[in-house]
Amino acid sequence: MTANLVHYCPAALYAGGCATRGCTLSHKAKLCEPCGILCISQAQLNQHIRGKRHKDNTRNTNDLVLFPFCVICERDIGALQSWKAHVGGAPHRKIASGKGISPKIEAPDASQLSRHAHHCSLCSLTVLKTRWDQHLGSVDHKRREVIAAHRGAFERAEQDKGGVVVAPEGEIDFGVVGLEQSRAGAHKVLVLHLAAGAPKVKLENVNVLDKANRVSTSFAAQIAGDGQLVSGQDVQLRVSLVQSDFGRYDGHVELHFLQERSSRRFIIVRSVHAIVGDEGDREVLRATTPHVPKKRVPWKKGQRYYPGRRPPALDVVPWVRRLKPYPIPPALELTLRETPQEELSQVIRAKHAPKVFDANTHSDHFKVMLWAEEWRMENDLRRYDLANVTFRKRGSLYDLDVPGLAEKRPSVVVSDQIEVQPSGADPTGKCFQGFVHEVRLSDVGIGFHPSFKPAPNARFNVRFKLNRVPLRRQHQAFGVPFASSTHLLFPQVAHLGTPNASAGVDDSPAWYNPLISNNLPQIQAINRILQRSAGLAPFIVFGPPGTGKTVTVVEAIRQLLRRDPAARILACAPSNSAADLLAERLMDVGRDKIFRYYAVSRPRNAVPDTLVPFTYINGEGYFAVPELPTLSNYRVIISTCGSSSFAYGVGLSSGHFSYIFVDEAGQATEAEVMTAIRPMANATTHIVLSGDPKQLGPIIRSSAARDLGLGVSYLERLMDREAYTGKAARGVAYVKLVRNFRSHRAILDFPNERFYAHELEVCGSPSVINSFVGWPHLVSSKFPVVFHSISGQDEREASSPSYFNIDEATVVKDYVQKLKADARFKISDEEIGIIAPYRAQVRKIRMALSNFAPDVKVASVEEFQGQERRVIILSTVRSTRDLLQYDQRFTLGFVANPRRFNVAITRAKALLIVIGNASVLSTDPLWRRFLNYVSLNNGWRGEPISWDPAAPVQDDAEYANELREQGAADVAVFLQRMQLYSDVTSDDLESGANMEMAFVEPE
Repeated sequence: MTANLVHYCPAALYAGGCATRGCTLSHKAKLCEPCGILCISQAQLNQHIRGKRHKDNTRNTNDLVLFPFCVICERDIGALQSWKAHVGGAPHRKIASGKGISPKIEAPDASQLSRHAHHCSLCSLTVLKTRWDQHLGSVDHKRREVIAAHRGAFERAEQDKGGVVVAPEGEIDFGVVGLEQSRAGAHKVLVLHLAAGAPKVKLENVNVLDKANRVSTSFAAQIAGDGQLVSGQDVQLRVSLVQSDFGRYDGHVELHFLQERSSRRFIIVRSVHAIVGDEGDREVLRATTPHVPKKRVPWKKGQRYYPGRRPPALDVVPWVRRLKPYPIPPALELTLRETPQEELSQVIRAKHAPKVFDANTHSDHFKVMLWAEEWRMENDLRRYDLANVTFRKRGSLYDLDVPGLAEKRPSVVVSDQIEVQPSGADPTGKCFQGFVHEVRLSDVGIGFHPSFKPAPNARFNVRFKLNRVPLRRQHQAFGVPFASSTHLLFPQVAHLGTPNASAGVDDSPAWYNPLISNNLPQIQAINRILQRSAGLAPFIVFGPPGTGKTVTVVEAIRQLLRRDPAARILACAPSNSAADLLAERLMDVGRDKIFRYYAVSRPRNAVPDTLVPFTYINGEGYFAVPELPTLSNYRVIISTCGSSSFAYGVGLSSGHFSYIFVDEAGQATEAEVMTAIRPMANATTHIVLSGDPKQLGPIIRSSAARDLGLGVSYLERLMDREAYTGKAARGVAYVKLVRNFRSHRAILDFPNERFYAHELEVCGSPSVINSFVGWPHLVSSKFPVVFHSISGQDEREASSPSYFNIDEATVVKDYVQKLKADARFKISDEEIGIIAPYRAQVRKIRMALSNFAPDVKVASVEEFQGQERRVIILSTVRSTRDLLQYDQRFTLGFVANPRRFNVAITRAKALLIVIGNASVLSTDPLWRRFLNYVSLNNGWRGEPISWDPAAPVQDDAEYANELREQGAADVAVFLQRMQLYSDVTSDDLESGANMEMAFVEPE
């Protein structure tokens, strides 16, 4: 059938008609565009249009519209609504100028389009006529041809023929079958009927094949009798499902018939589908409404502006150095607004960023990146804008319900701003600013201008404004003069100093944490911190998972305080939770020596009760700052990186702190860390960073800012410099902690080999790390790692872009039930952690567990960084039912991130269970290696592995292409088999067919 592609006229098939005189190619084949099915004749197309599949596909679709095509830029614009913005944009004008023509052009109609281009109905793409042949030969077009041909051939194979009628028509759908029933066997019956007067037919053979055209291991078929069909005597065929694992199972039943009088053979096919799962789960977790991309909320410009009422919290800190606004420069804003995304980083680098990156340009370099990030953040906030909402008056405030508020989507804190306009026609032309005064679980209290007096049912559009304070603090830090900065920003080998002869030896009178006394790398790191002289490069505590980097930092701080009565320490971390951990471990130092600073917007109920005595709360109940003399006397001040510049803002001088520690420094941007360092460090200040550059870095929303380097943490950038990579650096510039106190060897071995050069040592308590060895639900009793291979389906709902997978959620629930049910392996909810990369899956799993395991933490990878659990279950979510249409960019998404992977699999102490679609995950080389590791150690469960796990994995291999090629090969096998049993000759043209992608909480 593939060879017959050349007989079809592509213009007639895809472009709506052939204008070539004397064209000798066949014009009989037809394409159903909504269904993507290639029909070999008008008759088949008519029959298809009458069928259920076509009606289902077109029930909720509008008439097809023409995609506008810009002949100047030679590309699709996407939609008529975008035409005006396109022709008014800088890229369009630039291309027109380069061609020496006017940029003014009207949106084309169909007649204009036909003069310049064809619209390929198969690919939904407008193509210049000069590039039409190139498009027809492209990989994407050819792949869609295969898909269309397969759909058409399958639909023809489903049609009754030779007088035989197979009931039911269409798919054999088992629906949702419970696991116990599936193990015992579930059954469906096909009834074969021979029409009156039709010649005798015999059912010679029945093949039941899976979606890869292999003999199915899930379905089977058994015929009653000898298969002889006689008019008036129906024959029954029982199709059975037997499966012991959750998931979705697909295949097809091929009925091979022989018409005895004519010796003619033909095939009738029925697809077969089953979901092995929990029907109750599917009802509770199913999509509430179909996924429809969210539309932008209408917004009118140039409205009269009414400022809102500021919350009192904004005025409680006695700032002596005020924050400037630091707006995006107009020229850069123009570039950000009008440059295509794929060109943006290149244009910024050429027009706005410094040509070199050194100590002299360090500030300017980061300012540009911060502005690019701000632009993206502001635009991303538009996703959360609200349309046609109402306000409830409560005292002097107005309450607004905010969907997603509990999940910090959007994240809203006291002092944030919103803007409000009446929705629909508004003759007043007003726009009201509002300040957030109160934040509750699902709504916020807003303070408006006194003139805001809406009618009870008045409706408004709401726009959330970016909280720019953290960004302004970073800009402020880059504006502070930073003398003698080379040793901190761009250290050389000469800035490392000479290690003391006693380094690595415990010369401390006593350890506050006695466990350190047996850990030589921790002792070495602490001694290097204690023995440092002024003017050295930052010292780094490189702490892989579970090696005690925070323990090391806390011990070093306590030893410094004991040895040096004049020591003043600023201790920071990127998040409030990490800063709280530092504070809690330093509480024994004393309330008169430790101050934990919180931003004024921090809710009181978000602060651990044990830390409240270490804060300052003013008479109105807000977190604030004590008077400067009191603040100056504290030995240790602890804050987040973003809030650390408060010390500079209230008047502490540069050099006040003798040491600045940044824990979890790999998670912060360099700009965030500089918020602590640049305003407060001088030539004698010691800088100590702790973290792991192999784990999650900072969250960056702008791809342009990421390309320019904003996603590289200060810690990572330093560790890539020669001063930290040379042979003499280890033990001098940094110390690597290697004793892992968290994980079982089976859990640790793979990340140890891939990320940590085999240096990590298993040192966890045997009673903990071995506590699930022998668990009856392991595949191998001594290997507490399981990969559960499942072919599920990822879905979206409403306007959310986030994915969920009910099939995987059911498997997660089943494992949690098994964990809680086995009294021999006792475990509490708090010892179980479930990780999912998508917010929607987090929600669905929480719903599935709510009735029996409400205290199990279910969260994203980012929320688990720095945490550990005895058991970790990871749901990877993304799946695909169609190998041919698989696109790694949009299917695997950010699951294929080495650092995210590393964090996810290193949270577990005793048991790691990973659930996912092996075919999808295997397209990423790192995941493929992990799957091979589990398979070779007999930890694989579910659908069998489809490749050789012993074969070497190549980092540059195109495994996604292999997956698509396998899909194409499977389709080719089916098409070839259908052609062999076709009731028309192979040289008849009609026997052929055209073949065929979370806001950071403000302080």
